[in-house]
Amino acid sequence: MIPPMSAGTKRSICPVASTLDQIGDKWSLLIVRDLLAGKSHFQELARSPEGIASNILAARLERLQRAGVVAATPSSKRSGSVAYELTRRGRDLLPVLEAMKVWGLAHIRGTAVRIEPIDDLRRRGARS
Repeated sequence: MIPPMSAGTKRSICPVASTLDQIGDKWSLLIVRDLLAGKSHFQELARSPEGIASNILAARLERLQRAGVVAATPSSKRSGSVAYELTRRGRDLLPVLEAMKVWGLAHIRGTAVRIEPIDDLRRRGARS
């Protein structure tokens, strides 16, 4: 596992490199995608079609929380459980994911959209 960059440490001042330091691993944007689509609990995220291992999911959720992209709160739906939600910073990634979707559909044969952000988060993401 690649450890996250410590607070205040950057490879460079390049905003692309700095963004990749926080969310550029294989799983983080897929977790953001699923949270945008309305998933909020660990088991829901674990059932994503890409098959993330539970230890990797836990580590990425922790990393995204430290980066201020995801917040964890006690679940109102499941007693003793945690619900994850995107912060404003996390919702601001919606245009990034939309651009990646458009690029993938245009340039990678065999891709299809199967997971869409829920309308409420799409509107909030656009305002954030």
